[in-house]
Amino acid sequence: MLYYLFEYLDKTMDIPGAGVFQYITFRSALALILSLMISTIYGKKIITFLRNQQVGETVRELGLEGQTQKAGTPTMGGLIIIIATLIPVLLLTKLNNIYIILLVVTTLWMGTIGFIDDYIKIFKKDKQGLKGIFKVIGQVGLGLIVGSVLYFNPSVTVRERATTPINFNQTETIVSKTPSEIKSTVTTIPFTKNNELDYAKIIEWTGEGYENWAWLVFIPIVIFIITAVSNGANLTDGIDGLAAGTSAISVLALGIFTFVSGNVILSSYLNIMYIPNSGEMTVFIAAFVGALIGFLWYNSYPASVFMGDTGSLTIGGIIAVLAISVRKEMLLPVLCAIFFAENLSVILQVSYFKYTKKRFGEGRRIFLMSPLHHHYQKKGYHESKIVTRFWIVAILLAIVSIVTLKLR
Repeated sequence: MLYYLFEYLDKTMDIPGAGVFQYITFRSALALILSLMISTIYGKKIITFLRNQQVGETVRELGLEGQTQKAGTPTMGGLIIIIATLIPVLLLTKLNNIYIILLVVTTLWMGTIGFIDDYIKIFKKDKQGLKGIFKVIGQVGLGLIVGSVLYFNPSVTVRERATTPINFNQTETIVSKTPSEIKSTVTTIPFTKNNELDYAKIIEWTGEGYENWAWLVFIPIVIFIITAVSNGANLTDGIDGLAAGTSAISVLALGIFTFVSGNVILSSYLNIMYIPNSGEMTVFIAAFVGALIGFLWYNSYPASVFMGDTGSLTIGGIIAVLAISVRKEMLLPVLCAIFFAENLSVILQVSYFKYTKKRFGEGRRIFLMSPLHHHYQKKGYHESKIVTRFWIVAILLAIVSIVTLKLR
């Protein structure tokens, strides 16, 4: 909204300084500051409101140290993240940008699913919350929307590599022919020489015209990624500050990818895929990072509020859609390895327990407890130490991910 206002003032009244709103970097910085202020200043008011409404966490007895003290801590704190993200986005982004529209829809969609789940747990006194099948249906529904829009919408394109890589040591920029924007299902594969994969090639064996049916591959992949990442974020939200901190680090790395992929000069210099109009997502990412950091002010140990599924499902959905939009979804196993490790620990634990119970008549465990962070709690590590070490691992994973811009 402010973007359009200042654009109008710049064009019609030539007001000094109004044109600065045209720059993504300026609006991103402003979005970061604004979201950080909203989440820290008004976050306290939201927490007080949640406490007055008796929106407290119900803690199951799992034999973990310090667990009983968390009973009654306000949950649904994901509302802080959602509000602090959406207000700067609505004020500072181009709201007709297809990527921004998708991210806003993702935030509201996943936030609603998480809110319903938390509502059932708290007010209906049902510890299971929303049934798993309905969560999956919601995630699949979002995947269908995102996948269909990214595949069929004419605004979602990539630019062919027709520009000579820019040499900043030269005084003149040499450009070959004018590059064209095309519809494509090409994505990026890290650590490979060619560095690209076209999903359409998967069904090349079907014969001529296979490109027209690439959506049969692309959309299911989008659904799988959104479901996996959102569930991974949900499982990671088990101890104070873990999900919010690791997510902020991963999203910040995605912000770097988004900025360079949406900038024709930087993408040409780095010889990576240029994605027109995607740079606008940098403003959303800045707002999201600010909201996560502000939320950490209250969620760090000992937590004054928990994000609940309202926050964790939203975080996972946003990360997945960002990665898919910027064609970096194949990098998620590295960038979000913590999410996948948490997911995998649960899958392995449950599968092995069922197998050994059937085989030996007694269920056995791989981990002391799953998800993975509870395993370390059972080993006697304090949760603040676990969170800090997970953050360090997340930073290392983010650095490795960013290095893939040049390491192929």
